[in-house]
Amino acid sequence: MATRNLTQSDFSEAVSGGGIVFVDFWAAWCGPCRAFAPTFERASEQHPDIVFGKVDTEAEQRLAAEFRITSIPTLMVFRDGIMVYAQPGVLAPQQLDQLIRGARDLDMEDVRRQLAEREAQAAS
Repeated sequence: MATRNLTQSDFSEAVSGGGIVFVDFWAAWCGPCRAFAPTFERASEQHPDIVFGKVDTEAEQRLAAEFRITSIPTLMVFRDGIMVYAQPGVLAPQQLDQLIRGARDLDMEDVRRQLAEREAQAAS
């Protein structure tokens, strides 16, 4: 599956469902973004069960602001509607592969339990 462009109108739907979604926040003028693009595209072709989306921060400024994107490229990973990773910077192919394995191996019951504990502590 090739990467797909995500916009304000379809972003929530893309990341809120089940499964794994990788999102690359990028801009055409950004050299590191252009360097990372082939790695991201190759991963999307090698892992058709994962959604790989791209958000053009120039065209989608409101969406970039919503996620407080201050440095690009920024990669976010969502699993079952929960953001489980967010980090700016370029990843080498082997680093991206490791992140993909990590996203697949997550114990989502444990992630949900940890989130519930944090929310309970914040409410106290």
